[in-house]
This record gives sequence, structure tokens and C-alpha cells, in this order.
Amino acid sequence: MYVITGATGNTGKIVAETLLAKGEKVRVLGRSAEKLQLLVAKGAEACVADVTDEAALTKAFTGATAVYAMIPPDMKAEDPRAHQVTVGRALAGAIGMAGVKHVVFLSSVGAQNAEGCGPVSELHAVEEMLNGIAGASVMSLRPAYFMENFLMLIGMIKNMGMMGGVIKADIPLPVIATRDIGPVAAEALLRRDWTGNTTRELLGQRDITMAEAAKVLGAAIGKPRLSYNAFPGFMAKPALTQMGLSKSVADALVEMSEAINDRRMVPLEKRSSANTTPTSIEWFTENVFAPAFQASAAKA
Repeated sequence: MYVITGATGNTGKIVAETLLAKGEKVRVLGRSAEKLQLLVAKGAEACVADVTDEAALTKAFTGATAVYAMIPPDMKAEDPRAHQVTVGRALAGAIGMAGVKHVVFLSSVGAQNAEGCGPVSELHAVEEMLNGIAGASVMSLRPAYFMENFLMLIGMIKNMGMMGGVIKADIPLPVIATRDIGPVAAEALLRRDWTGNTTRELLGQRDITMAEAAKVLGAAIGKPRLSYNAFPGFMAKPALTQMGLSKSVADALVEMSEAINDRRMVPLEKRSSANTTPTSIEWFTENVFAPAFQASAAKA
């Protein structure tokens, strides 16, 4: 049996569906029984549990062949580092108590940095917790910058006619669609062909700059002159809080963007067939971003 945390999220759902399609027994964890029903209809066993509840997680993990572990984001957390550490401790404690032998953990490119990379440095701390579990072999998946982050810019594009952020316009960075992470995680859970602790980076289909992304996104939504403008972190923070993020989360995201600019948050692996994934920014734009933009425009 495989246990999937964050099973209703972008990656966890695909991990669960991939395993179910192969006829595997899957237990899916989430905070909402209602949202888990789509996976239950496909054959999964639902378990409603809070990822900060070590006792509930221990019960859910008991008997598992392997676990897919992740930290559900809380964009309104007043102390995001404390949130991630609390969840990490609960996951590590439960995995150890349940005697799980293999774990795939969703981390991030740049998690080799203990400080200075915002939420990614918090993932570094959780990696260390999981790596310290006696008897468990842990693979930390480190995907690149999510293409889904562009969805957060829809309001800016509608209201201001531009894209903007702290990341510099001309820095090439690997970007990945979350749909490409789930199959890799599911394959690792099935194979369980590693011992000890390891990392695996996922670098998307190719590196792009924010300026290049703006051209691709703009062409798909009828705004061929859409541009990307970089601005200082102190200007970004108010915009992020207006989007509903807590001040601490906004601070953390700005720190992450500045780490990208300073080239501190970079992959450790060279691009290869093993860490390159199939979904291009063009596919994502046509199939995810443009429909979301049009739906948002229709509501205006």
C-alpha cells in the first residue's frame, strides 16, 4: 500500500492517480473528505488527517510500503518557517514510528541552502529531518520553478497590462509544470531502487527568462506586446499582501526571488535526459494559463 499526503494537490493527485491506474492499493490523505471523493471513486482509501497531527499520520502510515510526503502550502501563515518545521517534524516522527522504509519527499531546486532562499530554505530543514529517520530511505525530489506561479500574475496582467516581479527579466531559469512531477514520484515509489538518502532534481523542459515567458503568455491571450518588468522587493511586498498572502509569506517569496537573481538558488545537476521533463511553456500556456486567464476575464 502507498500513502499519499497532499492527495488533492497538483502533484499528490497525479501520484495517486498514477498508482491507482496500475492497480496499486493507495491511501490518500487530505483535510477534506469531500475533496478526496474523486480519488475514492477511482479506488483509493480516504484518510482525513491534519499534517501537523503526528499521531494521526502514524496511524495513516502504518503498513505502508512507501509514502509520498509533502508540505501543503499555507500562504496566509504568520510564520511560514514555523509552519513548515511543524509539519516536517510530524511527518518525520510518524514515518519513523510507522516504520516506513521508503519516502519520496517534494522539495525544491535550491534546497541545498540552509538560509537565504525563503521557503526553499525551510524545505532544507525538512529534508534534514526526514534524512535523520533511522531505517528509512528518503528521496528528496527537487523540482524547478513552477509554471503554475504564472497564474498568480493574471490579476496584474488584467489590471496593469504587464507582468512583473522581483526576478530579473533576463535570467534563464528552469521552469516545470507540476503535472510532470507526479509521474516521476509515482515511478520512484514503485521502484524503490535506492537505499539511504538521495536527491533528484527535475528541471522542466528547458530554461527560459521571464521576458521570454511574457512573450509566450502574451501571444496566447491576445496580448503580443505583453512585457515583464522587474522591480525591487520592497515594491513587491505590498502587491503580494494585497493578493491575500501574509506579510511573512510575502517576505519569504521576495527572499526566494532575490536568491534566484543572485544565483544562489540554482540546480546542482547539469541538464540531462534524466532531469528534463516533457511539458513545455507553450503547452502549459495553451492548456492551463490561457483558459484560466479567459475564465478570469469572463468573471470581470
